[in-house]
Amino acid sequence: MTEHQPREKFATQMHSAMLAELRALAKSEGRQLQSLIEEAVSKLLETRQTSEPDFEALMKRNHDRYASVFEKLAK
Repeated sequence: MTEHQPREKFATQMHSAMLAELRALAKSEGRQLQSLIEEAVSKLLETRQTSEPDFEALMKRNHDRYASVFEKLAK
């Protein structure tokens, strides 16, 4: 994401201790809280979008796990 994209305000909640750690980290790095949150969300989205499950591996695992059930259903 670029810095020139429009921003939208929103509200959320988190555990007090986690927020305190996040504020301390922002202060120690000389950054704004929103900058750290945007970085974290960006990394989460990138990870989730690129971590597609291996369909063939899932099918094999389920076939191996439920082979007896599949055999009964096929009859």
